[in-house]
Amino acid sequence: MTDSEAPPAKAPEGVSGAPALPQPVLEIASGYAFTGPALDLGALLWDGRCLPDVQIRIPLPMLNRHGLVAGATGTGKTKTLQLIAEQLSAQGVPVFLADVKGDVSGISAPGQENDKVRTRAGEVRQEWTPAGFPCEFYALGGMGHGIPVRATITSFGPVLLSKVLQLNQTQEQSLGLIFHYADQKGLQLVDLKDLRAVVTFLTSDEGKSELKGIGGLSTATAGVILRSLTAFEAQGMSPFFGEPEFDTSELSRVAGDGRGTVSVLELPAVQDKPQLFSTFLMWLLADLFHDLPEVGDVDRPKLVFFFDEAHLLFNDASKAFLDAITQTVRLIRSKGVGVFFVTQTPKDVPGDVLAQLGNRVQHALRAFTPDDQKALKSTVKTFPNSPYDLEEVLTALGTGEAVVTVLSEKGAPTPVAATRLRAPESLMGPVDPAALDRAVQASPLYGRYAEAVDRESAYEKLTAREAQAAASSAPSAPSEPASSRGRGRKGDDQDSSVVQQVVGSGVFKSLARSLGTQVGREITRSIFGTARRRR
Repeated sequence: MTDSEAPPAKAPEGVSGAPALPQPVLEIASGYAFTGPALDLGALLWDGRCLPDVQIRIPLPMLNRHGLVAGATGTGKTKTLQLIAEQLSAQGVPVFLADVKGDVSGISAPGQENDKVRTRAGEVRQEWTPAGFPCEFYALGGMGHGIPVRATITSFGPVLLSKVLQLNQTQEQSLGLIFHYADQKGLQLVDLKDLRAVVTFLTSDEGKSELKGIGGLSTATAGVILRSLTAFEAQGMSPFFGEPEFDTSELSRVAGDGRGTVSVLELPAVQDKPQLFSTFLMWLLADLFHDLPEVGDVDRPKLVFFFDEAHLLFNDASKAFLDAITQTVRLIRSKGVGVFFVTQTPKDVPGDVLAQLGNRVQHALRAFTPDDQKALKSTVKTFPNSPYDLEEVLTALGTGEAVVTVLSEKGAPTPVAATRLRAPESLMGPVDPAALDRAVQASPLYGRYAEAVDRESAYEKLTAREAQAAASSAPSAPSEPASSRGRGRKGDDQDSSVVQQVVGSGVFKSLARSLGTQVGREITRSIFGTARRRR
């Protein structure tokens, strides 16, 4: 496109010096001339030039319409997340970021001015000021630098756990029956050994009769699940499940100065466990969905959740899992939560999910192979009509540049705009690990979550009752008088066998009474099969 292709036209209000600009540029500028609060992304790129008079922005109320940040490796996706997170925090909106590579922790420290930063700020007419933002750092199971994040097996649920264990659809349904059984019998599943104890019992000679009562779960399938659990535990996955369970309401905190807290989940220590950390991210989102109240349309989001390496979430996902993701993304908007998926190409995200995303920041794509070229053409088709040759533009974008389209204040898509993005004001790199550890230990949340707690749950109760059964079957001492035996050994009569102890109706009533903190006889589960927790 050249300036000669369209006659000059009058500039929209707020765009200075624009009478010499072509009509398509003026139309783009008009599409981003919002009157309410908005995030500033950068300046328009047109015909190889950066036009600082045309600022590209996202209306703050539209951030809960979800979004996508995509692009090839090294094109600047992480810095885009940092830029958006900074501005959200500054406007009082809490943010959640998953830090897969370990380079987002710098958002807590002021940036360092240099020639590149000064040049970029001048190009996009940015008043760059170094600033750090209030942060909390978390680590899955305490593996890495951060406050430990754990979930109980009960709240994690069978659908998410099946994804982690890489079970097929039949095995996933069978695991759901096992959870249903444990819920009914008042057996609380806190950690992996609790679930393993229940499955072990169901596959034992004493427990096989129970399988007939829970939907035809076969011994063979239960055995496969047990082996998967054992292998999963042997890989060192136990620390991720247990108590104290992380309360996801912590992600919605606002600092004392009114800025939103940026919650950074440090994941470098579990990079080699992609199924685990991607599914854990979905658990966090699902738990937020369960607990947050309906708020409808709000003037600013209650939380914006960035889901990095999103393709890992959808790889080998079952239909039930994909349906649950789609439903969660569709409904969580009304609770004031915005979700941004971060990945390499839009085709990494299923169409039903992609259709829910109103805001797009597309960094450069590569077209070195036939598959790359196919992905490029597919990506172009997902954009609205544009005066740009998007196939050419998307392969020519530099680092820190992107093609943007968002939802206007009225909810309509804005014109496609090639954009040179602003520079983040915080440190563009990791903070020193020692400083990170000091920040973690100084957090008021550290004492609440640092130490794991192993209280009595399914494993301990089943083990104790089995031991009692073994003791009762051993040779006994001379009998006591009948009157004394009648007064003191009524419970021992109930404990005469494992079956009576564990699955007899009288014993389970006793067990349910002993679990006074349980939520009734059966736990209420929701979209992902996750359990609703009492706060």
